Amino acid sequence: MQTAPKKVINGWAMYDWANSAYNLVITSTMFPAYYEAVTSANNNEVTLFGRTFVNTSLYNYALGFAFLIVAFMSPILSSIADYKGNKKSFLRFFCTLGSIACSGLFFFNENNIGLGIVLVILACIGYWSSLVFYNAYLPEIAAEKDRDSVSAKGFVMGYIGSVLLQIFCFILLFKQEWFGIKSDGKALQLSFLLVGIWWFVFAQRTLFVLPKGVPSANRPEKNIFVNGFIELKIVWKALKQMPVLKQYLAAFFFYNMGVQTVMLAATLYGKSELAIPTSNLIIAILLIQLVAIPGATLLSKLSGKIGNLQTLVVAVIVWICACIAGYYLPKGNINAFYTVAAVIGFVMGGIQSLSRSTYAKLMPEIKETTSFFSFYDVTEKIAIVIGMFGYGYITELAGGSQRNSVLWLTILFIIGLIILLFTIKLQKKLSYETV
Repeated sequence: MQTAPKKVINGWAMYDWANSAYNLVITSTMFPAYYEAVTSANNNEVTLFGRTFVNTSLYNYALGFAFLIVAFMSPILSSIADYKGNKKSFLRFFCTLGSIACSGLFFFNENNIGLGIVLVILACIGYWSSLVFYNAYLPEIAAEKDRDSVSAKGFVMGYIGSVLLQIFCFILLFKQEWFGIKSDGKALQLSFLLVGIWWFVFAQRTLFVLPKGVPSANRPEKNIFVNGFIELKIVWKALKQMPVLKQYLAAFFFYNMGVQTVMLAATLYGKSELAIPTSNLIIAILLIQLVAIPGATLLSKLSGKIGNLQTLVVAVIVWICACIAGYYLPKGNINAFYTVAAVIGFVMGGIQSLSRSTYAKLMPEIKETTSFFSFYDVTEKIAIVIGMFGYGYITELAGGSQRNSVLWLTILFIIGLIILLFTIKLQKKLSYETV
């Protein structure tokens, strides 16, 4: 196949530009800091639904619940998208849901914790569900030889766009007098509103240029709402005939559990466990985004020289070192925190981009790509659910300390690394037998 015209590739990548503001401002920087501030009054405990939670654990549980919903819905929606060829409609719907939920966080404060938790869940569902259909476009618009670079372009666009909005939100927070704002809380609430607007407006470019889907020639075997799970079963059976892809997914399951949990929990770890001031947390996350741009590009180029799986091994080793360093970080040491943040940033975008393109390379050449990417997505989301619930539960067992939870993440990365090494060995063995 031929790679789509530049207009389509740029339009596809623009969705990363649009939605990455959610990932940076809501998931990584300003919202976690705001959440920690409004829920820390009662000894960092929150009472909700008749149960008292450690505030950071409640946040982790909320995100874990959101990912559980996404994992359940993804097969159903992917089946409908493949059958009716309307993945663009689903992309539009979840983009709208997520952006409205982000904007709604403008009204979240210490008096309506329940509202904030519900909106966090809806925003998370909107963001990650839309990515199912966004990712499924990659093998349709890019030839195999171009998928690494096209995937990396999306991540780079995402980092640039999100950093631009983050800088403006940063100015909004620390130069409040320029805008007539009288409190940090109001500045942060306005930032959440801006994320929703940014996401929705720039996504319109993507929705305008992406091609319409083609309905499947194959009718569902059963009810369309259960057919997605049947398709997952079919994909699972197909994976038995593709041992390299199957083993790669097992490695991805473990190391990505660590990656995503770090990304979702890092700010609360810095704020609650390391006592890093909010302003320094925001600077650290900005540093991560800036370092991630050359990092994603470099890992993409490295994969062209030594191979995708080998490059992923390098990235996972760096993650392991970063987690160990994070565990031993002393409280209040801002420079050490910046150093670990920079290391994480360098491999953060690259490992996500390369994981996506590696899967696209290893999967078979088929027209109905959504079901295979649905399987990839379900694998990812179940991993995140386990990662977030495990992180939150270990934190509660430790009386609110998150350091033991970091050790849990280190173990996940080590397991992923070991499986990756076996995958490389298997790939070499099968290539040798083919020759």
